[in-house]
Amino acid sequence: MDLLNRFANAVSFKDYDDFYNHFRLNVPENFNYAYDVVDEYAALDPDKRALVWCDDADHERIFTFADIKVLSDKAANFFLSMGVAKGDRVLVILQRRYEYWVILMALSKIGAIAIPATHMLMEKDIVYRMEKSGAKGIVCVNEDELCENIRRAAAKVPGIGFMAAIGERDGFIDFTRACEQCSDVLNVPYKTRRTANDTFLIYFTSGTTGMPKMVCLSQRYTLGHIVTAKYWQNCSDGGLHFTLAETGWAKASWGKIFGQWVCGSAVFVYDFHGKFEADDLLKHITKYKITTFCAPPTVYRFLIKTDLSKYDLSSIQYMLTAGEALNPEIVRQIQLKTGHKIYEGFGQTETTVVCATFPRYLPIRPGSMGRPSPLYDVQLLDDEDNPIEEGAGEICIRLREEQEGLFDGYYCDENLTATVKHDGYYHMGDLAYRDSDGYYWYVGRKDDVIKSSGYRIGPFEVESALMEHPAVLECAITGVPDTEGVRGQLVKATVVLAKGYVASDELRKELQNHVKKTTAPYKYPRIVEFVEELPKTISGKIRRVEIREKDISKHI
Repeated sequence: MDLLNRFANAVSFKDYDDFYNHFRLNVPENFNYAYDVVDEYAALDPDKRALVWCDDADHERIFTFADIKVLSDKAANFFLSMGVAKGDRVLVILQRRYEYWVILMALSKIGAIAIPATHMLMEKDIVYRMEKSGAKGIVCVNEDELCENIRRAAAKVPGIGFMAAIGERDGFIDFTRACEQCSDVLNVPYKTRRTANDTFLIYFTSGTTGMPKMVCLSQRYTLGHIVTAKYWQNCSDGGLHFTLAETGWAKASWGKIFGQWVCGSAVFVYDFHGKFEADDLLKHITKYKITTFCAPPTVYRFLIKTDLSKYDLSSIQYMLTAGEALNPEIVRQIQLKTGHKIYEGFGQTETTVVCATFPRYLPIRPGSMGRPSPLYDVQLLDDEDNPIEEGAGEICIRLREEQEGLFDGYYCDENLTATVKHDGYYHMGDLAYRDSDGYYWYVGRKDDVIKSSGYRIGPFEVESALMEHPAVLECAITGVPDTEGVRGQLVKATVVLAKGYVASDELRKELQNHVKKTTAPYKYPRIVEFVEELPKTISGKIRRVEIREKDISKHI
C-alpha cells in the first residue's frame, strides 16, 4: 500500500461521485515503472510475492520482487550487449512465459521500447511488424513454427540486429543462458535521465478492419492502471490476480502486471498450450486460491456450460470481464451457479479502463458497462461531434494537456493519429447510450450499426437476446443488403449452436420468435445462418466485417 499512496492522492472515497471528482494520480516527472515500482518493492519488501507461474506440464515458479529486480538487471545487461539503447524497439513474443515480466522490466530500465506480440503471428504478420516498427531485435518462445516464421521474416527485413529464443535453437541466441552469464549490476545513464513521457510500449492493435495500428504508450500510462486494478478489479495487497490473456495483447497490461503490482497484488499466470479447457482453468483457480479473476465473455460462455459445482471457487472475491460487451444472460447464469456477480469494464488498446462497474461504488446493472473512470472526461457525440444527452452517440474522451492512461498517438503517423484525436476529443469509434443515472450501455462499433427500415439497430442488444436461448453458444449480428430494396439492410444472425442442438428450419424460426419476445420485434433477425465457428481476430474478437463482406460478395 505504500506505493499506492505514493502515486495516488487518496485510496478511499465515500461514493462514486467522490471517487470520480476527487481521485487523482501523482506522476513524478522522472517516473519509470521498473525503477519506481519493481525496484522499490525489492528494496522495501524483497520477499513480497510478485509472480506465480505454472504451465500445463506441472512446472511451477514463484518470483519475489527481489527476484524480478535481479533477473531484469541481468536481462538489461544482455540487451545492452546487443546494442539496444534508449528508444530502440524490441519485439517480444513470449506467450505466457515468465520471462515476459523480466524482459519488460529490463527494457524499461534502459529506456527501450517493448513491442509485445502474439505467438500466433504468421510470417507476413512478423514481416509487417518488423518493417513498421524498425525493430532492433526479437525475443521469442522456443516453438518450431513460430521460430521458423521469424527466421524467414528476418531474412526479408534488413536491420534486425539479433534473434533470441528461450533455450537452445539454431540461428537464435539462447536468451536464458546469455542472461545467466550477465552481471546483476546495472549502471546506465538513462536511470537519471528518464521521464514519465518516455515511450515504454507499442502495441499493434488486432484490428477488426484494416491493418494493425501501432499504439504508443508511455511510462505515464502504466500508472493509469491503478484505476483498472484497484477500483475495478479490486486487487488487494497480498492478493493473487488472474487475468486470462496472452502477453501479446494489451489485456495483459490491464491485468497481468502494472496496476496489480502497484496495488501489492501478485499476478498468477497459467501457461497452457493448445485449446482452452474450462476444467483445467477451474482446477488452477481452486489450487492456487485466486482472489480476483478477469476473463473475456467467451470464457464465461464456456464456464456456464461446465459443472461448476465440482470446484471450490470460494477464494474468489471478484469476477470481472472486458474485451467485448457482456450479455446479461451470462451474468445471470454465473451468479446463479457461483454466487458471484461479474463486474464489466470497457476500454481499448489505446486506453486503460474507460468505463466500469466499480465494485466499491456502483451496483451492477446487467448489460451496462458502468460509469466513467475518473481519469477520463467521457462524452457522447453525434455524427457532427455535438454532445448529446439522449440516444446513442460515439464514446469520446475530452483531451487534456496531460492524460494518464491514454495513448500518445500512433507510431510515426501523425495523419492517422489525427483521424481519432481531433477537435479536442479522442474518438473511440464505439457507440453507447447513457441512462438517467449516468450508466453507459454498449451499442456496437459505429461500422457495425445496422440501418433497417429507418431504424438504427445495434448488434449487441440482438446478440444479448439470442444468447438467452439455450441453443446458442455464440452469435454475431450483422446487416446484409436487402435485395428487394425495401429495408436498406436486413438483420442477420450468424449462430454457433451449443452441444446437443442441430440446425433446422424449426430452430431458426424458434430463435426468431425468441428475439421478437425478448426485444423490440423489428430487431429480430430475418436471416439466420448456422455455422461451426465465427470468424475472429487472433485476439478472439468477432470479425463482423468479414461476415458482412462475405454476404455483400454474394450480391455482386
